[in-house]
Amino acid sequence: MEVTSWDADAARRDRVDKPDGYAAAGIPVYLLIDRESCSVVVFNQPENGSYQHEEKLPFGAPVHLPAPVDITLDTEPLKELAD
Repeated sequence: MEVTSWDADAARRDRVDKPDGYAAAGIPVYLLIDRESCSVVVFNQPENGSYQHEEKLPFGAPVHLPAPVDITLDTEPLKELAD
């Protein structure tokens, strides 16, 4: 899991470089909490250095993390942290 930073290069680093790196390492599920867009992004199905599936949901929506994690997160509390 990662939370986006407020750095100028966050768009590239947090949304592109890190997911690609984790997929290349075979991490089965990667969760990104994107503070700028008030959303949660679930990446899964790593193959050939990139994730084949990506789902973006707004803060407040239930977020299912697929196997091997296989849990559903309540993201309602994240709304309180949004600017």
